[in-house]
Amino acid sequence: MAALGSAWAEEPARRSAAELMDVLMWNREPVGGPFALIDQDGRPRTDADFRGRLVILTFGYTACPDVCPTDLMEISRALTLLGKAGEEIQPVFVTLDPARDTPALLAEFVPSFHPSLIGLTGSEAAIRQAADAYKVFYRREDGQDTIEHSAFVYLMDRSGAYLGFFPPGTSAERMLTIIRPHLGAR
Repeated sequence: MAALGSAWAEEPARRSAAELMDVLMWNREPVGGPFALIDQDGRPRTDADFRGRLVILTFGYTACPDVCPTDLMEISRALTLLGKAGEEIQPVFVTLDPARDTPALLAEFVPSFHPSLIGLTGSEAAIRQAADAYKVFYRREDGQDTIEHSAFVYLMDRSGAYLGFFPPGTSAERMLTIIRPHLGAR
């Protein structure tokens, strides 16, 4: 995880990363929900746009020095290993840094991982709403470019319901063990 920030103190009290992990692991609350963001081509996108496909969704930022690119590479590798069956899955990357991660920057960033990866950005409020729905912890350190954030990869079913998550650093092979039983299931 990247660094902390005092700007966080000005926001309403938010749960810790450990509390959010507990929610995800034990499915204590609904995970996921409606969002309205903008993709790398400048088009409005909502969660409903992805219905009918499994979704692998992760939150991060393009300048992340470690976990974000590593997880995106493993997602890409999993999709490649699936071959044609990978077309049943929509990979989605949601930025936690909308001030810097513009649609133009996302348009350069996402294809370097996988051609079907969709990058989403939006207003700070829209990103916060989406992050809260997915129980994502994040905050920026004052004067720093880094963002401390949880780094889970979410697996959502074809109706948008939460199936589970992959922790940071999950290999493509492990992802496939979890994903394969959901392929072809309508």
